[in-house]
Amino acid sequence: MQVSDFDYVLPEQLIAQAPAAARDDSRLLIVGARALEHARFPAVMRCLQAGDVLVLNDTRVVPARLFVQKDSGGRAEILLERVESERVALCQVRVSKALKPGRTLMLGEEHLEVLGREGEFYRLRFPRPVFEVLEQRGDIPLPPYIERAATTADLGRYQTVYASSPGAVAAPTAGLHFTAELLEQVAAAGIEIARVTLHVGAGTFQPVRVARVADHRMHAEHYAVSAEAATAINRCRAKGGRVVAVGTTVVRTLESAATSGVLEPGAAPTRLFITPGYRFQVVDALITNFHLPRSTLLMLVSAFAGSRRIRAAYAAAIRNQYRFFSYGDAMFLKRMEEDLESELMEEVS
Repeated sequence: MQVSDFDYVLPEQLIAQAPAAARDDSRLLIVGARALEHARFPAVMRCLQAGDVLVLNDTRVVPARLFVQKDSGGRAEILLERVESERVALCQVRVSKALKPGRTLMLGEEHLEVLGREGEFYRLRFPRPVFEVLEQRGDIPLPPYIERAATTADLGRYQTVYASSPGAVAAPTAGLHFTAELLEQVAAAGIEIARVTLHVGAGTFQPVRVARVADHRMHAEHYAVSAEAATAINRCRAKGGRVVAVGTTVVRTLESAATSGVLEPGAAPTRLFITPGYRFQVVDALITNFHLPRSTLLMLVSAFAGSRRIRAAYAAAIRNQYRFFSYGDAMFLKRMEEDLESELMEEVS
């Protein structure tokens, strides 16, 4: 497969620069086997059924961007990738010239020490706990395609209502559409809710720089599946219920934790790269936003729902002026193997 197989032309005005007025005001494209239905997000309740388990990623976005001064006097920008210990983190550092170990980055009167490099990232030692520094001195790192500075409103809206585990650089955006009231409706309908964690790293916004899909190497992200979540999901599967993932981060978490065919609790880094031809072991349905052209996430949803169906759905979303990317609209997809794809015959308003 070529990366160009996952390209499409998106009018710039469809890239959402701000969230909808209310979380569940967003639109929902329901992708069926033979039809596309246009709806509002609360219609997701019609897509769920008693006995399902809805799986959420409870990661919390931290103010992961810092503006610092190099010991040589120049300015630099730091973007957290992941926290490795209380005072050590792997970070992107935007500088014109590579930094050597021992160099210092100054954040006011506080100094961050360069310990070394790991690929494109720098390992930095903070003067006090990393999360403490970020919460006091950091900015929310909005995605690069949102062409404005972060505001105080983004502190709340670029965060799911159920976020609890700090560590993400970017929000698991499929979850941004859920309100507390909608989640109450989910539980009342006999649908169990399970929570897992995958801390989204800055690498999620890195473009795929190779021509062949097989040559791309995924960035590592850390996930955790509790014993409670694993039990709920395995119980649902044993009873014939569906596992519904809220976002591609949940898909990667569950599939990474089920390499033996059974979902196992635990925590580990994952570089799982899902492309068409992948055989899913856990996830049956997926709620997701619209993804960037030529991105690994577009490859994942193409693997999940079928490349032809995804191309048809994206074309319909563009025709109908859906909002794209992090603050954009959502889709509901059922899993379908590539060789079982059906033509999409009609659109339903």
